[in-house]
Amino acid sequence: MNRYYYDLHIHSCLSPCAENDMTPCNIAGLAALNGLQIVALTDHNSGKNCPAFYKAAKNYGVIPVAGMELTTAEEVHLVCLFPTLEDAMAFSEEIDKRRIRIANRKDIFGDQLVMDEDDNVLAEEENLLPNATTVGLEEAPEIVERHHGLCYPAHIDREANGIIAILGEMPKVPEFACYEMRDRENIPDYTERYGLQGKTVVISSDAHMIEQLKEKENYFDLDDEPYSGDKVRSELFKKLRGIA
Repeated sequence: MNRYYYDLHIHSCLSPCAENDMTPCNIAGLAALNGLQIVALTDHNSGKNCPAFYKAAKNYGVIPVAGMELTTAEEVHLVCLFPTLEDAMAFSEEIDKRRIRIANRKDIFGDQLVMDEDDNVLAEEENLLPNATTVGLEEAPEIVERHHGLCYPAHIDREANGIIAILGEMPKVPEFACYEMRDRENIPDYTERYGLQGKTVVISSDAHMIEQLKEKENYFDLDDEPYSGDKVRSELFKKLRGIA
């Protein structure tokens, strides 16, 4: 059992609201400098930069998690994480079919850059990524589970796209084993007001700029014997599912 520092909600330059220097290599390199050991890439409604991030993270000795920040039909943001890159990319392909196509206005929203592991631009996503998909909140967990992943509400203590701000409460259906907070000081109040006792709390940055990446602060104690990145990632998923 060892302590692993994490940040499980980071946007790359594929997300139009993120700066262009949020490249896979820059994210992985700064995460390593900050002392983070587990990092998830979670761009809006796409996993197209996850392959590059996986390679870059491994080069820097960081355990990568491939993911996505899904915008449901209700405009609720869910962090979706997957145990393998292959699972994440299959999920990304399915969500791509459920997106509502609106041309991206780069002059307003910013670039949407797909990169390789050396931070070379491979392509640009033409249609705006963050807008709502046709995936409803109640069906989202089932789709994620079908791809062996898990999901949970993002930044529930934020007005924009937070599940409580949109619905007025934490719904009983679907039921989530964990949830994400932006500010640790809000945990006691939200736990009491919304009946979140016994849930796992994830504190992540939702970084869109390099300087927003978390430093060595939030952690999980995970069983890592015999050690491998796959073992640590598996134990992380058990923790998030509330079974470890």
